[in-house]
Amino acid sequence: MEHNLAVGLDIGTTKIVAMIGRKNEYGKLEILGIGKSKSLGVHRGVVNNITQTIQSIQQAVQEAEAAADMKIEDVTVGIAGQHIRSLQHSDYITRPNSENVIDDDDIDRLINQVHKLVMLPGEEIIHVLPQEYKVDGQAEIKEPIGMYGGRLEANFHVVVGQVSSIRNIGRCVQSAGLNLEGITLEPLASANAVLSQEEKEAGVALIDIGGGTTDLAIFRDGIIRHTAVIPFGGNVITEDIKEGCSIIEKQAELLKIKFGSAWPGENKDNEIVSIPGLRGREPKEITLKNLSKIIHARVVEIVEQVYVEIKNYGHEEQKKKLIAGIVLTGGGSQLKHLKQLVEYITGMDTRIGYPNEHLAGDSDEDITSPLFATAVGLVLDGLKRQERKKVEADAKVDEVEEDQEDIQEEPKKERRSFLDKLTERVKDFLDNAE
Repeated sequence: MEHNLAVGLDIGTTKIVAMIGRKNEYGKLEILGIGKSKSLGVHRGVVNNITQTIQSIQQAVQEAEAAADMKIEDVTVGIAGQHIRSLQHSDYITRPNSENVIDDDDIDRLINQVHKLVMLPGEEIIHVLPQEYKVDGQAEIKEPIGMYGGRLEANFHVVVGQVSSIRNIGRCVQSAGLNLEGITLEPLASANAVLSQEEKEAGVALIDIGGGTTDLAIFRDGIIRHTAVIPFGGNVITEDIKEGCSIIEKQAELLKIKFGSAWPGENKDNEIVSIPGLRGREPKEITLKNLSKIIHARVVEIVEQVYVEIKNYGHEEQKKKLIAGIVLTGGGSQLKHLKQLVEYITGMDTRIGYPNEHLAGDSDEDITSPLFATAVGLVLDGLKRQERKKVEADAKVDEVEEDQEDIQEEPKKERRSFLDKLTERVKDFLDNAE
């Protein structure tokens, strides 16, 4: 595959999206091909039928390959699902020699120490995200590298997930004939696609409402502070409409998309939709007021759960206030009047997030839909990974050619994220399991 290309594979509960993209000469993301298929083997972000998931992945990939007229090999995959949870943790190391400045190795030592945390059976640490550091008791240090000090401590945001779920996703990707290039946490991918740097600095909560789960990522001062996955999404709304109006799922989904509203005050009592009956039965008449009452009840529940998480992060403290408010994205964010409802419940400024922050100007209308936020984020992540590999490869070549002194001028190679190591472990596991 070409070097400056990346493929994002978003394995969701309702749909699977494969997206091929590359950077254009202005550094913006150009989407070459996109394929989507109905996701059949995934429930609330977790694979529960391997065979069906493999077929859905292949279908999405083939569609993307046909659109871009090329073959896909490596993909960056997102993980979410109800098994993801996060916790805050502080840890420290004592440095053997405080005469030397703090370097990458010290930080790696500290991060590796966090990995020794005891988890519940079957759980594994996916992400360790340093918040701020302390050196010899001096607090609020963003970047300790190059400073002197004997004791280095940090607060960490630790994201934990179930190993088996992650391996199952790896298995599906491999069995679909693809190479797992990287794993990314989906809330982080969506955040990359729809948030601006200013918002991340000011403090913002990104709510990605998918089919099976609602993902939350909170940023403040440019650093991710809190993540959560809530096991409800757009599907439970459809389910409620189906039950409440006694209609089939396909009709419920269409009703929700076409006539649904999160705000019941909108509709007059006499606005009625007629739905064809099954196999010669009488058509059903449903008032839009009833429809929006059903939707409203469920959406309120989802938003309130998310708001509890935002409060858990500490939004009500002055120092942790999220000035940029809330950004809604994902397919569920397209529900009419959702923005107003979220503002009403949380009292925070809200906007709908479209993944056009990094996209080339002439991108298709469809691609800039909130539906594809995660996929765009995964492509961006894949491109970033490639750039990092290139920098590391160049550094190695230079090392052979030149003396050590010149290496100091090299761009600092990024610390390998835990996800890179996790990806390798999943790959090894799959290779040995065959």
